[in-house]
Amino acid sequence: MAKTKIAVLISGRGSNMQALLEAAKDEAFPAEIVVVASNRPDAPGLAVAEAAGIATEVIDHRDYDGREAFEEALDSTLKMYGPRIVCLAGFMRILTPWFTERWRDLLINIHPSLLPAFKGLHTHERALEAGVRIHGCTVHYVRPEMDDGPIIGQAAVPVLPGDTPDTLAARVLEAEHKLYPQCVALACSGKARVAGERVRLQVREFGAELLMNPHD
Repeated sequence: MAKTKIAVLISGRGSNMQALLEAAKDEAFPAEIVVVASNRPDAPGLAVAEAAGIATEVIDHRDYDGREAFEEALDSTLKMYGPRIVCLAGFMRILTPWFTERWRDLLINIHPSLLPAFKGLHTHERALEAGVRIHGCTVHYVRPEMDDGPIIGQAAVPVLPGDTPDTLAARVLEAEHKLYPQCVALACSGKARVAGERVRLQVREFGAELLMNPHD
């Protein structure tokens, strides 16, 4: 089976990158990671990728005069590896419309909330402050607006009595590690396609924890 080449962008430990690496060990997984790139040379996830035999690249944003110059370098580096899909996995840079449009419908992100709720940072603290009963994570195609774009899939977790931001974050992260590989597999196999500003899925059944877009 021909596998779709994907690139993964990280800024830190890259735990979701590691989930993708683990998923990619399965011959049935429709994607192969061809490069892991980071904007931080000290990102711990780079060593993890290297130990797995994956090519790594560092494009340090501090070496460039402005976001545009950084993104041009990032774009050029990615294109050397020919990825079909680019996955953001804890990549802590806000991307400009130039980059997101250049990779439109090929750029995927995972966000620790049930979008459109709690865009931005500190999602777990804000969920607890709001008193929601269900929290979770979302995988979506990236658009120029922050944490916006067609949703591929979501995973919900309960908010339990006595939860702290840390305990809730740990529960959401566990869901992220299951959801991201599932959604990347759908995108890479052609079973998740953008139509307008929604994702249409061509699958018969999902895991019970996967709350897919109901507008198919």
